[in-house]
Amino acid sequence: MEYTQLGRAGVKVSRIVLGTMNFGPETEEGDAHEIMDRALELGVNFFDTADVYGRTRKGWTEEIIGRWFASRPEARDQVVLATKVYGNVADGPNDRGLSAYHIRAQIEASLRRLQTDRIDLYQFHHIDRTVPWEEIWQAIDVLVAQGKVVYSGSSNFPGWGIARANERAERRGSFGLVSEQSIYSLLNRNIELEVIPAAQQYGLGVIPWSPLAGGLLGGVLGEQAATGRRSGEHFAARVEEHRPQLEQYEAFAAKKGVAPAVLGLAWVLHQPGVTGPIIGPRTMSQLEDAVAALDVELDEADLKTLDEIFPGPGGAAPEAYSW
Repeated sequence: MEYTQLGRAGVKVSRIVLGTMNFGPETEEGDAHEIMDRALELGVNFFDTADVYGRTRKGWTEEIIGRWFASRPEARDQVVLATKVYGNVADGPNDRGLSAYHIRAQIEASLRRLQTDRIDLYQFHHIDRTVPWEEIWQAIDVLVAQGKVVYSGSSNFPGWGIARANERAERRGSFGLVSEQSIYSLLNRNIELEVIPAAQQYGLGVIPWSPLAGGLLGGVLGEQAATGRRSGEHFAARVEEHRPQLEQYEAFAAKKGVAPAVLGLAWVLHQPGVTGPIIGPRTMSQLEDAVAALDVELDEADLKTLDEIFPGPGGAAPEAYSW
């Protein structure tokens, strides 16, 4: 396993992040526990979840992780545990967002479900334009002082949001954001314009979610293309939309001798500013395959070929679209 610092923070995290969104709705609890066991054996020490994961029963995923920690007390200090706050957890007027009221209530709920005394990385799941950063940071500073939160991160933030958050934190003498979790893959490179440059400027590690574009980069033209979540009409339409690119991509993966899914993760791992992609395995084999991406070396010619198949926005703004 390879490790890196989480942005400018001193903590070391694995370059593969175990995403847990499938635990509960897609992966039974016993299998989820085995996947987490194996992740630790492989050296994956960065686990990501959210208070709303569980789909039909929000908080379900955190509960599964909590029971895993309870049955394996020694594991807690081996894991850098990340969860999120923002989403609708119920139907009340204060059951969403980043108000101090909501943050205070949800940290207690997450700690209880996860059966832990702290959240190592507490992430704002979405930007909240209605709440001033002075209120958000005041709430977080209290939680840090209480030992309930170690670091803070953002998710789905624009570049200006990262800048605003950390400028306000600096005014208060707070540490600010150390990471940004964004959608990022060969098929969606929008964050190269503003988000990655902002993250690098302010010392945030970038944690890509959906690095395989919802499965499109996982070898969909092969024999498994019509199984599981890849069998829906919407997914089939996306395959047809991108078929010419996917044909070139899968041919290139075959030429390199690696599985398409492994190639997609390897590309993300080669991008500047990236801490590590989130992989959301439903099965043990998917976890094993993801870790294999760390062994794939892509040279300049390889990266150029992938850029030609899946062109990015042209670099950072404003040079990407101006002089």
